[in-house]
Amino acid sequence: MQRTLKSDIVFDGIGLHTGKPVRMVVRPAPANAGITFRRVDLEGDNRIPAKFDATVKATLCTRIENSEGASVSTIEHIMAALAGCGVHNALVDIDGPEVPVLDGSSAQFVAEILDAGFARQDAPIRAIKLLKPVEVREGAAIARLEPAETLFIDFHITFADEAIGQQDKTLSMANGSFVRELCDSRTFCRQADVDSMRANGLALGGTVENAVVIDGDTVLTPGGLRHTDEAVRHKMLDALGDLALAGAPVLGRYTGVRAGHALTNKLLRAVFADPSAWTEVECDTLTAARLPGAGVAATDVPATIQ
Repeated sequence: MQRTLKSDIVFDGIGLHTGKPVRMVVRPAPANAGITFRRVDLEGDNRIPAKFDATVKATLCTRIENSEGASVSTIEHIMAALAGCGVHNALVDIDGPEVPVLDGSSAQFVAEILDAGFARQDAPIRAIKLLKPVEVREGAAIARLEPAETLFIDFHITFADEAIGQQDKTLSMANGSFVRELCDSRTFCRQADVDSMRANGLALGGTVENAVVIDGDTVLTPGGLRHTDEAVRHKMLDALGDLALAGAPVLGRYTGVRAGHALTNKLLRAVFADPSAWTEVECDTLTAARLPGAGVAATDVPATIQ
């Protein structure tokens, strides 16, 4: 059955790109409501559904916007946490245009969600089941979804910087693997990119405390990496958050090769534009047990954030 949170959760922080203070409160929501953001600092139509067709062009993040121009950016980490913990319905109140970055991962979101606990709801989980492969490309970047019995994420990245290099990883998102394997992996960037982004009004809230900053073969962030392959793990985290904009759990294998937020969204749009590529299914007990978040517990939270 669907589930929501037992109680409100409050997060205070700054936006990664805006650098501005923000408070975000994640609240329980009724069955079949899905995930909705609400800009409490704005009047008028301030609700924005967390859906693939509400996304708008953004740089280095995922941003959603409603027809009145109310928007929220950098939603991918909280979306990944909600999906990875199996929260199907929530109202996210936020008093600014960007989700707080916290430590650059989904770790604190996950820890607080698991601490709040879940409320079971009187409605079955419905999932998006892939019926045939769908692929989109942009240059050397590829994003693909194909049929599978649960959600797999298969990601490949290549960077010239020796601190990252080539990394490949595949994981099933069943059995709480997101919480154990991915949630504490932080966003990453090159020092040269930080300088460039700041010159263009981005990453104003970015520091070595909320991102893994690299320079060639050197990791500048104190304490170094949480995982030797933290970069590709974070790309998988982002992919789960962006796939959550399907509006329901996805049953399929996602493959990303140098893919980013925009390409994953382009993939979702291609899937939903082809009625023969997908179907909506009501999850039986066996299928629900294979979804992200099924059976996850606070003891699954990595030691790095406990």
